[in-house]
Amino acid sequence: MSFVIPDFAPAVPEIIVLTMACVILVLDLFLSDAQRVVSYRLSQLTLLLALIATWGQYGGETIYTFDGSYVQDDMGVVLKICMYLVTAGVFLYSRDYLRDRALFKGEYYVLGLFGLLGMMILVSAHSLLTIYLGLELLALSLYAMVAFNRDSIPASEAAMKYFVLGALASGMLLYGMSMVYGISGSLDLAEISQYISGQASIDKVMVFGLVFIVVGIAFKLGAVPFHMWVPDVYHGAPTSVTLYLGSIPKLAAFAMAIRLLVEGLGGLVHEWQGMLIILAVASMAVGNVVAIAQTNIKRMLAYSTISHVGFILLGVLAGTKEGYAAAMFYTITYVVMATAAFGIVLLLARAGFEADNISDFKGLNQRSSWYAAMMGIVMLSMAGVPPLVGFYGKLFVLSAVVNVDLVWVAVVGVLFSVVGAFYYLRVLKMMYFDQAEDETPLTPSLDLTTVIGANGLAILALGIFPGALLTVCNAAFGL
Repeated sequence: MSFVIPDFAPAVPEIIVLTMACVILVLDLFLSDAQRVVSYRLSQLTLLLALIATWGQYGGETIYTFDGSYVQDDMGVVLKICMYLVTAGVFLYSRDYLRDRALFKGEYYVLGLFGLLGMMILVSAHSLLTIYLGLELLALSLYAMVAFNRDSIPASEAAMKYFVLGALASGMLLYGMSMVYGISGSLDLAEISQYISGQASIDKVMVFGLVFIVVGIAFKLGAVPFHMWVPDVYHGAPTSVTLYLGSIPKLAAFAMAIRLLVEGLGGLVHEWQGMLIILAVASMAVGNVVAIAQTNIKRMLAYSTISHVGFILLGVLAGTKEGYAAAMFYTITYVVMATAAFGIVLLLARAGFEADNISDFKGLNQRSSWYAAMMGIVMLSMAGVPPLVGFYGKLFVLSAVVNVDLVWVAVVGVLFSVVGAFYYLRVLKMMYFDQAEDETPLTPSLDLTTVIGANGLAILALGIFPGALLTVCNAAFGL
C-alpha cells in the first residue's frame, strides 16, 4: 500500500493559524509588558492572513483531502470567515479590559488562536476522528482561558466546573462515536451515511450511539438539560473570556451538528428529529423563563444564549436544506449580536470595576447616547423586533419548522419569544428611564468605539437587507 501525499492547499488557513500561534507563543517570552501589544498585533495579522487564504476558496467545488478526513466546502468557508471577523472583534474588545487588570498577556491571544484552530478543524471535519480532534483542541483552549485570571476564585471555580462537565460530555460523545464506528466499520462520514442508507432496518446499537452523540452536541451548544455549565462559566470567567466563549464557538457547534447529524447520520433523521424537538422546546422554555430572574447581565445573557440555541435547533430539526440554511443564518446573526452585547459590557467596565450587573446599565443614555443606542439595537434584535436581524432569524427558522408540519413547535417558539422580550426590554428601560448610579465618563479608545458602532450598525443593516446573508447560507446548502 503506497502513501499518497495529501493536497495541503485546502488546509492553508489552518496551517497559517497554527504557525503564527506558535510564533506568537515563542516571541511573547522575549517581550516586556510594555511591548505586549506586539502579540496583539500579530494575532490580528494572523486573522487577516487566514481571511485572505480562506476568501479565495469560496465558490469553488467541494474538495476532500487527508484521506477524506477534511472537506473544503462553501459552508465551511463562510463559517471560517465569520470566525475570523468575530475573533478580530473579540481581541479588540478585550485589549483595554485585559490591560486594566494586568492580564494583557500573549497567552490570551495564543489560547484564542489555538481555540480558533480547533474550531476551524471542527468546521472542515469529515471524519469522526477529525471532529473529535478539533473539539478537544477547542475545549482545552477554553478551559485554560476560563481560568486565565489565576487570582480569581470565581474564575478558578468556573474553569473546574467546565472541565469536569466538559470531560463527561466528551466521553459520552466519544462513546457514541465508537458505537457508530463499531457498527458501520468506518470513521468517514460519507461512508457512515452510505452504510445507514443501505440497511433495510435501523440497527438499535446505531440509535444508541446516536443518543450519546446528540448529548455531546447538546452540551457543546449549551442546550437544556445539558446547560448547567453555561451560566456559571459565563459568570465566573473574565468578561473578555465570556465574550470569546459566548460567541465564536457557537459557529463551530453548529458545524459539528451539521457534519454529524446531517452528513453522517442523515439516514436517522426521524430518530434525531424527535430528540432535537425535546432539546429545542426545553431550551427555549428554561432559557427565557429563568433569564427573567437574573440580576447579573452575564448570567442573563447566558440564559439568553440557551434560548437562542433552542431556535438554532429548530432549523436543524426541520431536516430540510431550507431549515439548515435558516439555522446557519440564525447562528451567524446571533454571534454578531452576542459579540456586541458582551462588547458593551466590556466597555462599561474599568480598572477595579466589573459592569456585570443589569443595574450598572441604569442611565447609560445620560452618560453616552451612542452606546445606549448600540445596546438598545442589540437587545431589540435579540428580542426579535423588526426590522432588526434577530426578527428575520426567528422568522426563517419558524418558517422551516412550519413547512415540515411541526406547527405546534413553531407556536411554542413564538410564545417563548414573547416571554423573552421582557428581560431584553428591562435593560432598555434601565438605560433610558432610570437615573444613572455611576456618572463616571466613558473614555474608550477610538478603534473600540468604531468597532462597537460597526457591530451595532451591522445588526441593523443585516435586518434591513437580510437577503444577502440568507443567499450565502442557501448557497452553502445548494439552494
